[in-house]
Amino acid sequence: MTSSSQNSSEMHSETLIIYDGECPFCKNYVRLLKLKDAIGHVRLINARDNTAEVRVAQEHGYDLDEGMICLYNNKYYHGADAIHIMAMLSGSSRILNRINHCLFKSERLSAILYPVLRCGRNLTLKILGRKKISGEKF
Repeated sequence: MTSSSQNSSEMHSETLIIYDGECPFCKNYVRLLKLKDAIGHVRLINARDNTAEVRVAQEHGYDLDEGMICLYNNKYYHGADAIHIMAMLSGSSRILNRINHCLFKSERLSAILYPVLRCGRNLTLKILGRKKISGEKF
């Protein structure tokens, strides 16, 4: 699993999910997953908002059009790695969580499926007439 540690001044003790709030799939996925039921407090951040967390992720080179971010235990997980770590954390108390866990518990399968999901997101944004995150002006 690919991740990167942060300087102590940038460390977060909470779990953050940075996702595309304009994408109906991304928005519903992070809400329906109910990570907070499994691991406690999780802060959801719309990648289109000009927050410090979004800016720091971008400064570290993460392209939010290429994947969502999960910041867990002071490590960034991006794209397929984010989906994988969220599947591992989400538990299996709900049917969606069980399905998610089965699909994305494998890093290899996550890496194969994530580009398909991203393609679906990009197509949906285009159909809805919404710009990619990189098209936003802050």
